[in-house]
Amino acid sequence: MMAQRALPNPYEDYDKSLATGYFDAAGRLTPEFTQRLNNKIRELLQQMEKGLKSADPHDCTAYTGWTGIALLYLHLHDVYGDPAYLQVAHEYVKKSLRCMTRRSITFLCGDAGPLAVAAVIYHKLQNQKQAEDCIIRLLHLLKTDPRVPDELLYGRMGYLSALIFVNKHFGEEKIPQSHIQQVCEAVVASGENLAKKRNFTAKSPLMFEWYQEYYVGAAHGLAGIYYYLMQPGFGVSQVKLHNTVKPSVDYVCQLKFPSGNYPPCIGDTRDLLVHWCHGAPGVIYMLVQAYKVFGEQQYLNDALQCAEVIWQHGLLKKGYGLCHGTAGNAYAFLALYNLTQNMKYLYRACKFAEWCLSYGQHGCRTPDTPFSLFEGMAGTIYFLADLLVPTKAKFPAFEL
Repeated sequence: MMAQRALPNPYEDYDKSLATGYFDAAGRLTPEFTQRLNNKIRELLQQMEKGLKSADPHDCTAYTGWTGIALLYLHLHDVYGDPAYLQVAHEYVKKSLRCMTRRSITFLCGDAGPLAVAAVIYHKLQNQKQAEDCIIRLLHLLKTDPRVPDELLYGRMGYLSALIFVNKHFGEEKIPQSHIQQVCEAVVASGENLAKKRNFTAKSPLMFEWYQEYYVGAAHGLAGIYYYLMQPGFGVSQVKLHNTVKPSVDYVCQLKFPSGNYPPCIGDTRDLLVHWCHGAPGVIYMLVQAYKVFGEQQYLNDALQCAEVIWQHGLLKKGYGLCHGTAGNAYAFLALYNLTQNMKYLYRACKFAEWCLSYGQHGCRTPDTPFSLFEGMAGTIYFLADLLVPTKAKFPAFEL
């Protein structure tokens, strides 16, 4: 069924001789491949800028709006060191600050995104007063509304990712540890309550829902939540980690299809989606983190199986984007490369990048927001720039 959503992978799998066109024995990209990536980044940036002239002027979000474009330029500034990119990021984030919605608290789909990205941009521009103002507003965003969901796109974990983003870019604890711990504790309490209420506790001490479904993947579901709960320094106690989070992670592992892929929701038997948002490309981050924290080989084995699914069925008809596209799927290979140092995964990321170098030539669907960070061209540019230094590559607004 997965094959219905993907184009056949035309590439030969890793072989040392095939990899020499992309990187050397130390994993450094060749000058020729680097040049191809740089040329494509410049070309797509020009196309994107033209296309953005007709984008929704009121979409402030990182997912489909102006904050996502600001985040791309902030990333290009980090990669290339060109101050002009920081100035462009500043222009876009000002747009997003003017049209915040007050409807959601998250990095990707709410007001936390514009505030977190603006704080970092102002900090890099040496405008500390405005950076501090954004941080204060960010800290006041989380309301103790019990109906706030827990997932990444619209829930508490999406708020947490904004807090972590700020601390990472400032290189210090701008957001107090206690605030991060508070969010994690609220998520764990919410998960325990739902597991008890729905009689899941024996199978999984934690359970989370979004729109009356128990989602499994990174964007709305269990994998994205557990990925964050397992991060060191987030304040989840060792007891909770081993007695509550680990058995819940193990429950997700049991949902695996024979193919190595994962369902979008508990109870869904269709082995269909190979996206970061639903399926193996998002679940892999949970598995990698579980392997780092608990050291059990089975987590790594499951992650390697995810990579096989993505290699076979990850060139998506939906396009080249991050959330449900080829660029987002390629990040799974980079995560495994950085964990294992196995050149096969760097090679596979390079081949998916090569697919993206022929942007628009495979007959893929045009996304609803064709130039945005998570659905469209901006996300592909972000990935191509990340690939220039593979050891530093991280899935934007998600991977830590």
